[in-house]
Amino acid sequence: MPASKRDTFLDYILDQLSDINGLRPKPMFGAHGLYSGTLFFGIINNKRLYFRTNEATSLEYERLGMKPFKPMKDKRPMRYHEVPAEILDNRESLLEWARTAITVAKKGLGPFSIL
Repeated sequence: MPASKRDTFLDYILDQLSDINGLRPKPMFGAHGLYSGTLFFGIINNKRLYFRTNEATSLEYERLGMKPFKPMKDKRPMRYHEVPAEILDNRESLLEWARTAITVAKKGLGPFSIL
């Protein structure tokens, strides 16, 4: 892919999360899904990163003012919340949050469950 067409945000996130086992992005509906092996744990959409959450883990995201992923205005939000900028810029914190999202994905319902 030519450098001008590269998604530098995606590249940055993949670099930050390079310690995650089996990390791979997968294009989906104009966005990218993030997988650890077969577990779908994150979404990159419009230069924003969202991690899989559940009732308990979403509280921290909401406490920090982060909103759930809502791909369409007329649809309910999904169980993925935007990751705060201060977490994106701290590799160790981002890895910790990603591992929590992976754990949630392991225990969760389907990857596209809604709130």
